[in-house]
Amino acid sequence: MVGSVRQFLGMSLLGVMSVATLPSYPRENLCKLPVAAVQLNSSVREENNTENPPVFNSAQSSGSIILKIGLVWIQFETPDPRSRATGRFPMYGRRLRFTFLWCASLCLCLCAVPVYSQILQEETLAGPDAHETAENTKGYLFGEWGGVRTRLLERGVKLDLHFISDALWNIKSQQNERFASYNRVRGTVDIDLGTLVHQQGWSFHATAVWQTGDNLGSNLGLVANPSSIASMNTFRLDSWWFQKSWLKTRIAARVGQFAGQDSYGDQNFGKSFVVEPIGGSLGNLSNTFETFDPPSTPALEIHVVLIHNVYVKSMVSSVDRLPFSNNPTGLAPYFHGPPVSVSEIGFTPGKKASSMVPTDNATTRKGYSGLYQFGASYNPGKFSVPTSATPRSGNYLFYWIASQAVWRADPKEAKGLDATLSYDWSPRSINSDYTALTAGLRFNEPLPLKIHNTMSLGYVQNSLSPQFLPSGAPAWQTEHGVEFNTLLNVLPMIIVQPVIQYYANVGGGAQRAVVFGFRTKVEF
Repeated sequence: MVGSVRQFLGMSLLGVMSVATLPSYPRENLCKLPVAAVQLNSSVREENNTENPPVFNSAQSSGSIILKIGLVWIQFETPDPRSRATGRFPMYGRRLRFTFLWCASLCLCLCAVPVYSQILQEETLAGPDAHETAENTKGYLFGEWGGVRTRLLERGVKLDLHFISDALWNIKSQQNERFASYNRVRGTVDIDLGTLVHQQGWSFHATAVWQTGDNLGSNLGLVANPSSIASMNTFRLDSWWFQKSWLKTRIAARVGQFAGQDSYGDQNFGKSFVVEPIGGSLGNLSNTFETFDPPSTPALEIHVVLIHNVYVKSMVSSVDRLPFSNNPTGLAPYFHGPPVSVSEIGFTPGKKASSMVPTDNATTRKGYSGLYQFGASYNPGKFSVPTSATPRSGNYLFYWIASQAVWRADPKEAKGLDATLSYDWSPRSINSDYTALTAGLRFNEPLPLKIHNTMSLGYVQNSLSPQFLPSGAPAWQTEHGVEFNTLLNVLPMIIVQPVIQYYANVGGGAQRAVVFGFRTKVEF
């Protein structure tokens, strides 16, 4: 049994990450594996096929290295001595590699008090990819695969494959009317290793995406993108991680490749809206190059529940200013420049603060509960400023997000009104889109239908820094956007979400735009 499980996990990792051929180890020796091994130059892939770990040649100072953390090999770029003149931040890269190695060793090799992972009950996806209904209430287009899906769940393996599409028209704007469709297919596997191989508290997650289409926000010149899924066209591994939980998930740590914006600055009610700043993560979190999906980067995270409904969490991730170009497949992550750090403290009245990502769906909305988040991100790297030819060191951003159930027809049910409000700020001397405000209302089950439904009204506001105004151009105006949508769970596996949006002062100018369309989501 152990051999079969080991082969299954090994093939899963190889198929998803395709990083290197992994040696085989008995399960009971998992915590005794060499924590790290590095090898310079291109011959490292051949060295990986041996049982003996490669040896680091300290006489060389540049090239590529492979970092082995438990079962995972990660490729890094070692600093070139000449990189100081080219802005490659060798000092930060070296510190980040040793910090990553030390923390990864701590996270992956501690043998702690046994606890039971709740990964199959928790939501591991964020924004529009998160699920509107709970696992035990949603349906699948391809059914139960003859009972295979249920048997896998009983063994701690959850598979998810869904399709999401935004079909939008700019029915009124300065630009010519056009239809824009953006589509995404995401496949995800979550494994509760406590159930599968009796490694209590351990879990594994991996997700990959294929996405393509037309980005209407770029075509219209909007700051707030009408679609929260529109991005670069790609087919790649998004994220993977190993997670260890202690004390009934009161303490949890992650190591792997994942994005900061999936859980730091991500809107708790995001799936209920279509426009980006309120339908996903706050749009200008990227001011500090806080990582986003799908081009996730190597990261470490720790989450601690201080008391019943108060948590703190923090993560450090690699910064890659050109993630789609530098790592187009997501299979060979490495570091570029200094790390970005993000921290958050949260208050969850009405629910336990025990999961890494707070779960909001049609089931958890029952009763009065809320989520209040305050966070900050910091990047010590160099940033250009419009008033000086000399780059400035360091950039930061603060954000506040409040989400609360404000009225329920029955205090024990979900029907009622929810409200959300968010605001973020960063220095306008460094950032063009330096502050954003969002607000929204969601009415759960407003229509007398047997299917799940919501109606949502959202508002977004983006302010642009006058220091980035081109010479001779009229002053920026604050961009405003309003959205109204209705979400209909027409079949257990299909959600349709008609939406209309209105924008004033498009891109800081004087133009207006009206966008109409719908979002479709299908669970396979």
